[in-house]
Amino acid sequence: MVKGDKDVERRPSVRGTSSKRFISPLTRRILTVNLLAIGTLVAGLLYLGEYRRTLIANELSSLDVQAEMFAAALGEGAVVSDAPNGQFLVSDIAYQITRRLVEITGTRARLFRADGTLIVDSRRLGGSGSTVQIEILPLPEGNFDPMDALLRKYDDVARAIRGEGPLPEYQENPIQSAIDFHETSSALTGNSAVAARRFGTDGIVLTAAVPVQRYKKVLGAIMLSKDGRNIRRALQDVRVDILKVVAIALSVTILLSLYLASTIARPIRRLAIAAERIRHDRGRKETIPILTHRRDEIGDLAISLKEMTEALWLRMDAIERFAADVAHEIKNPLTSLRSAVETAGRIENPAQREKLMTIIQDDVARLDRLISDISNASRLDAELSRAEFAPVDLGGLLGALVDMRNAAERDDEAKLELEIVSTGGLEVDGIEDRLVQVFGNIITNANTFSPPGGRIRIALSRHDNWINVTIDDDGPGIPNGKEAAIFDRFYTNRPEGEKFGTHSGLGLSISKQIIDVHDGEINASNRRDGNGGVRGARFVIRLPATDT
Repeated sequence: MVKGDKDVERRPSVRGTSSKRFISPLTRRILTVNLLAIGTLVAGLLYLGEYRRTLIANELSSLDVQAEMFAAALGEGAVVSDAPNGQFLVSDIAYQITRRLVEITGTRARLFRADGTLIVDSRRLGGSGSTVQIEILPLPEGNFDPMDALLRKYDDVARAIRGEGPLPEYQENPIQSAIDFHETSSALTGNSAVAARRFGTDGIVLTAAVPVQRYKKVLGAIMLSKDGRNIRRALQDVRVDILKVVAIALSVTILLSLYLASTIARPIRRLAIAAERIRHDRGRKETIPILTHRRDEIGDLAISLKEMTEALWLRMDAIERFAADVAHEIKNPLTSLRSAVETAGRIENPAQREKLMTIIQDDVARLDRLISDISNASRLDAELSRAEFAPVDLGGLLGALVDMRNAAERDDEAKLELEIVSTGGLEVDGIEDRLVQVFGNIITNANTFSPPGGRIRIALSRHDNWINVTIDDDGPGIPNGKEAAIFDRFYTNRPEGEKFGTHSGLGLSISKQIIDVHDGEINASNRRDGNGGVRGARFVIRLPATDT
């Protein structure tokens, strides 16, 4: 190979079939679609806003019940009613009762008098006036959990999308009063109230306040509070379980996506490479691989591509043969015409010159007829591919054709006879004009070979899902062994005495081409008598009947 040689063929690479690609575009699309679907589902599952609200509501309801129990115990055991000013709460007794109940419930209790003064706080040791306070320290922040931080950020984004604001922040003054909390203020008016507040980055403080009453008189308010660690723990556990399931589902999805992509992308890549090689193949050595093990659309695609390739090769062969036949057929009259022209210049005899001019005129007419017929034949494929099929009644078509031919009957033409055996169901899907052309060609051919006064018999019948048309004539028949050859292009076998060159030999070839487009069959044979003698030719056309 010489470098820089312009005649060297450079085979282009097939787009999308490069072996250097680790993952094909189709595989990426399948993975993206499947992962997007599962990602959307996971995003919805991980957002547990409604579940979180339900947990908070349940905890607040439970806390409110506990506060009612506290209030009932305090109203019965920590109220002094023989004082000059009426009933009031005793701080020491209230502290003891509150401490005992707090140990059972694990909550923080704060008791306020009717004037809003804080008299009991379970986090203060010792009782009334004690200054020693229990402070629950936050967990050490030595370990940073990226998943926890990511989920908190996700919750913030999800709430922002849904238009939900954060919980109000919990604040506690050094010297507390009932007016610091709206729920205790409400309890001092005789109404229970609950609240949930944000504490720190992701903590929650739940509170419930109920009035402490004695004979319907509000003597104070008890407020219970607890953190929402159990809520956060429940949410975290649910999310961990979801992520475990998601990890399994994600692994299965990726594996199935890769398997699905391999069963689709790889065979399609093979077909694309094979098609590209066939396009550049000069010796027809490359073929489309037959995926016989695939009983799906890709297997059907491989079969269709192979059949299409074979059809294209056949079409190319037909075009080459047609071109060769055309060149051969045109060459004969051109040779005759050239010889006659060269001879005419050297002949002085008027009679012989006139004879040569007649030959020249015949050759020119023959060329004109050949070119016209060849042009019609070459356009036939395109016209048949564009034409739309429609129901055609063969009974009415043949009846009209026979009536028209018989009406224009001449002495040298045979008489047409039509026999319709079936009474219904004689419709086919086809192109009416082209079917008329087929029957016209065969009838004209039969009339050419029929003797004067002969008959051409046409029989129309239906058998199962096929409609048969039989055309018989009384001519000399078809030469033995030429029953199939008469449908070849430019084949001619004319009656004795007929002027040479009056027919191009394309009529029966065109008829067969039209019948093939209609998924039908056309055959020719000889009719014989009891002694084996030929009584004429017979053409049989079979067309699929229209489904009814």
